[in-house]
Amino acid sequence: MPKFAPAHLTDLITRVFENSRVAPATARIVAEALVRAEADGISSHGVARVPPYAEQAMNGKVDGFAEPSIARTAAAVLDVDSRIGFAFPAIRLGLEAAADIVGDTGIVAIGIKHSHHFGVAGHHVEDAANRGLMALAFSNTPAAIAPWGGARALYGTNPIAFACPRADGPDGEKRPPLVIDLSVSTVARGKVVLAAKAGETIPDDWALDADGRPTTDPKVGLEGSMAPLGGRSAGAKGAALGLMVELLCGALTGSNFGYQGSSFFEPTGAPPSIGHLILVMDPKAFGGGAGTVARAEEMFAEILKEPGTRLPGDSRLAKRAAAPDGITVPDALAAELEARAAAG
Repeated sequence: MPKFAPAHLTDLITRVFENSRVAPATARIVAEALVRAEADGISSHGVARVPPYAEQAMNGKVDGFAEPSIARTAAAVLDVDSRIGFAFPAIRLGLEAAADIVGDTGIVAIGIKHSHHFGVAGHHVEDAANRGLMALAFSNTPAAIAPWGGARALYGTNPIAFACPRADGPDGEKRPPLVIDLSVSTVARGKVVLAAKAGETIPDDWALDADGRPTTDPKVGLEGSMAPLGGRSAGAKGAALGLMVELLCGALTGSNFGYQGSSFFEPTGAPPSIGHLILVMDPKAFGGGAGTVARAEEMFAEILKEPGTRLPGDSRLAKRAAAPDGITVPDALAAELEARAAAG
């Protein structure tokens, strides 16, 4: 499999999108987001997304020329309209505006409506934490999870992410933020999609068939539903979290619910038009004040005293550290990228 330097891969994907009815500035932002995911080892949200994104832009399912708009609807509320465009420019717009006002308000809620695939939720909160802020992020997605006890998917896999800034290390080294990133399904749906493309089986606790029974066939699972977080014994909790995110991201932002949104993978159809909610918090405005980050380090130290423990996100950071040596892309996908990039 060919190996690409991250900058080269970003340039290649940018050309793919520019040849697929995407504005140059947007093409670059989206390419950077997908390469960032791949560098962290999150292939389900990385380069494999390029062909479906490109096809959807070509077919108008996502508007590659959309320019998001923003309105401050209350002192600490930002309403961002993605305008059926890619999510990443809208998220960037919202986070930058939030950073400008959170020092005055202490907390800012960013509601993003009429949007597309959220990408790696952890990256958005990490960007906020790199500014010294705590952050929570939610997104709904096209339907993939059934209500507990049901068989018809109504909720998305609905990622939830949190980030906390960290203090510098004892030798002054800059520590990346702590990032927690999960979905309300047992695994992200993108992993099942990748297994189906590769002709592989999946564990029997990942997905359910159309009748709500466990399956090891990813294609059957994609026709049915994803297993909620908690599995057979505690899946009611995962399904309840799915409902919570639907209300925060569908109802609150004025976007589609999961069962109303179209697929992120199919090239044609109506725009998904789903929503996201990001909360950013300035620690200095709360009771912990300037000592919040130091207090967080106390907790992290206690965790790491336990044998065999690690902090959430450590494996992702290890993969990121190796990314400058090159990112491997499957042969067929690499050839498709080269062909799409040369098509213009």
